[in-house]
Amino acid sequence: MELSDANLQTLTEYLKKTLDPDPAIRRPAEKFLESVEGSQNYPLLLLTLLEKSQENVIKVCASVTFKNYIKRNWRIVEDEPNKICESDRIAIKANIVPLMLSSPEQIQKQLSDAISIIGREDFPQKWPDLLTEMVNRFQSGDFHVINGVLRTAHSLFKRYRHEFKSNELWTEIKLVLDAFALPLTNLFKATIELCSTHANDASALKVLFSSLILIAKLFYSLNFQDLPEFFEDNMETWMTNFHSLLTLDNKLLQTDDEEEAGLLELLKSQICDNAALYAQKYDEEFQPYLPRFVTAIWNLLVTTGQEMKYDLLVSNAIQFLASVCERPHYKHLFEDQNTLTSICEKVIVPNMEFRAADEEAFEDNSEEYIRRDLEGSDIDTRRRAACDLVRGLCKFFEGPVTGIFSGYVNSMLQEYAKNPSVNWKHKDAAIYLVTSLASKAQTQKHGITQANELVNLTEFFVNHIQPDLKSASVNEFPVLKADGIKYIMIFRNQVPKEQLLVSIPLLINHLQAESIVVHTYAAHALERLFTMRGTNNTTLITAAEMAPFVEVLLTNLFKALTLPGSSENEYIMKAIMRSFSLLQESIIPYIPSVITQLTQKLLAVSKNPSKPHFNHYMFESICLSIRITCKANPDAVGSFEEALFMVFTEILQNDVQEFIPYVFQVMSLLLEMHKNEIPSSYMALFPHLLQPVLWERTGNIPPLVRLLQAYLERGANTIASAAADKIPGLLGVFQKLIASKANDHQGFYLLNSIIEHMPPESVDQYRKQIFILLFQRLQNSKTTKFIKSFLVFINLYCIKYGALALQEIFDSIQPKMFGMVLEKIIIPEIQKVSGQVEKKICAVGITKILTECPPMMDTEYTKLWTPLLQALIGLFELPEDDTIPDEEHFIDIEDTPGYQTAFSQLAFAGKKEHDPVGQMVNNPRIHLAQSLHKLSTACPGRVPSMLSTSLNAEALQYLQGYLQAASVTLL
Repeated sequence: MELSDANLQTLTEYLKKTLDPDPAIRRPAEKFLESVEGSQNYPLLLLTLLEKSQENVIKVCASVTFKNYIKRNWRIVEDEPNKICESDRIAIKANIVPLMLSSPEQIQKQLSDAISIIGREDFPQKWPDLLTEMVNRFQSGDFHVINGVLRTAHSLFKRYRHEFKSNELWTEIKLVLDAFALPLTNLFKATIELCSTHANDASALKVLFSSLILIAKLFYSLNFQDLPEFFEDNMETWMTNFHSLLTLDNKLLQTDDEEEAGLLELLKSQICDNAALYAQKYDEEFQPYLPRFVTAIWNLLVTTGQEMKYDLLVSNAIQFLASVCERPHYKHLFEDQNTLTSICEKVIVPNMEFRAADEEAFEDNSEEYIRRDLEGSDIDTRRRAACDLVRGLCKFFEGPVTGIFSGYVNSMLQEYAKNPSVNWKHKDAAIYLVTSLASKAQTQKHGITQANELVNLTEFFVNHIQPDLKSASVNEFPVLKADGIKYIMIFRNQVPKEQLLVSIPLLINHLQAESIVVHTYAAHALERLFTMRGTNNTTLITAAEMAPFVEVLLTNLFKALTLPGSSENEYIMKAIMRSFSLLQESIIPYIPSVITQLTQKLLAVSKNPSKPHFNHYMFESICLSIRITCKANPDAVGSFEEALFMVFTEILQNDVQEFIPYVFQVMSLLLEMHKNEIPSSYMALFPHLLQPVLWERTGNIPPLVRLLQAYLERGANTIASAAADKIPGLLGVFQKLIASKANDHQGFYLLNSIIEHMPPESVDQYRKQIFILLFQRLQNSKTTKFIKSFLVFINLYCIKYGALALQEIFDSIQPKMFGMVLEKIIIPEIQKVSGQVEKKICAVGITKILTECPPMMDTEYTKLWTPLLQALIGLFELPEDDTIPDEEHFIDIEDTPGYQTAFSQLAFAGKKEHDPVGQMVNNPRIHLAQSLHKLSTACPGRVPSMLSTSLNAEALQYLQGYLQAASVTLL
């Protein structure tokens, strides 16, 4: 694409259309942009538009499109074509920083993100001047420019907070510190001075405080991995200024908004984080500054109001105290009983209260409420921070703290009892206090794993939790119902099983509650209880114990999906999946109605898939329905196909990318249920599965390969007779996969199925070409994974077509090649093969080469006979060689850049491991002994003499053992 006005005009029109609400206009425009994004100059056209377009909406749209383009294409993936040509890459890096700095804030943010994506890949090696270019802009004095630089630096450096330590990372951080630490410190001091100069100018202060927030964030990122020498030397400057900013109060920076945190709150929150980082990691160096920070943060907590805008500040301030009180040498700061009482009274209890804002979220923004409360993404909530502080204090002062709080809990419960409908929030706070006091250690999978011995959890459950859940109305006091259900969930390992069994009908009943939070919690609690393990690793709650509740459980779960706000509730769908898995054949009577409801749901959500977890559990539930029913009645597979195929066809025709990998897995499961034939409905689809476009998407590859394997296993003869013209297409897929380091193993899966199941004559003409392709790949890039798969393939070929055919095909490609493969690949590498079935295939294949291949006995190949036998005994007896050359680590990681539907494996569509030699050979060691016996009968004297001359003693001893076990001798 040339950089011409005509192309800019075309691009503008298509970008406009991508904003159209009508999918008939929007979709084709998106497809067009997708089709041209590989063209040279495309990214430069986008940058020109966002710089020169007169329409703001086009500028913003171009900036977002550009950022997403960079996200999808900048990373260079091995084995895949480079999606952005080199000249475009150079031009982008040359222009993007100045363009970002001169753009309005909305566009600046998008370009700043794009720079950090490029930086992640190219900085510092391929973009050495990025830092200098940025630091030079600090001199400009223009804070719009400075903030652009700071924002970009923040998005570039924040990954230091979660990267693993490595030499590469240290080198990069050192480079950044050398160039950036001093200018950042000077900027910090200058900005602080400007704040006092402009103390009465509100608009100047806003810009300056935005800079200070970014500077404080950069301080955190640059100090996270280790304490840099520069910052240690300049700690006085940073900490004194941080401390004075914490105590600063400027009326001009206060906001009237009660919900949105203002600049002052955001800055103080970040400073609390920075102080906590130093108190935790560098306590020795930070010691002189700690007392004044504790005092400042304590005053901050006591004087800050309950409004939502202070939530982040308060929770970070409490987290600071929590991190300090856990350290042994700060223990003395908290020892005094009055201090503890004061912390409990003034900080913990007030921040555990259920506020009007929480009530509003509970009712009107339940999804966010659940995410925070259940999934622990409530890191920045006051309650969570207060809870962490209780845990921190309990580390050294468990007795006194439990004593102080027990008094609070009792008085709160008494208040509630006086007038429940008015005082229910007191009980909510009491339950929360008990929970935070009792929980010492918790995991998502098991709930609480360590509890405070001083709290009687079962007694509290029976006296205060059960009565709420047993009340006649499921809709009364919804917050307390949710608290009660959450209590069961959290303490499921501490509450005795009989109490859990009493709770199950109560939870099933609460699936009908109108409150989204209550019926979601009920579904989640049931799902967690059903996964608990008892003795012998069986489920704690058995299908027999659930028998009385099966019908009401299934009815209420599916009804809950019809409640307002829960039509795609992932917790309910997960509970459906888990119920099927636990109940097994007890669900069969309900399957007709269940599968109808699941297919209707599938059809509805396929119009616009937006909840990946919900969709995943829905497909898992469909798989479970199929498995459980067809296990009892294999002929039922037809009725599932009838129910599902119409929806599947629609999904494939509309190219619903998120669902296609799932559809292929479910189809594989159904097709594998058929015995030995392929129904015509599947054969009609077969040619479409070979279309290259389907194989372009990484997420489709594993399920598509499995589906093609199912076709080959069930209907190789049908393919050979009715679709022989499709065999080249099938081999074309193999050729594409084998060329990629990431997917070559999938190519081998497909090839192995072709060799194993297709009638030999149907693939005769292609055999030699297959081997040539494999040798080319071996020459170009030989990886351990490829070698392992290659060894399994040649041995499977040997089992299927005979050892002589294997030798002949090698030697027809190049004379003496068979000997080279034995010497250079099989003998030295066989130890690397892993997996029971794979090892067995190799053992049987090598046995055939040793005993059924005449050239091994009387040509120049004979010298390889004993080393090959030695390697085979090694495969049986030595540990697997799992070493991988350094340069090959991480090759297998399915790392799909940007947003692509990656492959999601369905656990309940799992494929049974297939053993192609199972029928033929049970014990490969005995098989070797019998085959050697047979060979020695055909040519007496030869085998023992070859063994005695060159097989080492240990291997010979193992071999004697095999011969004895097989009751045979060598002649």
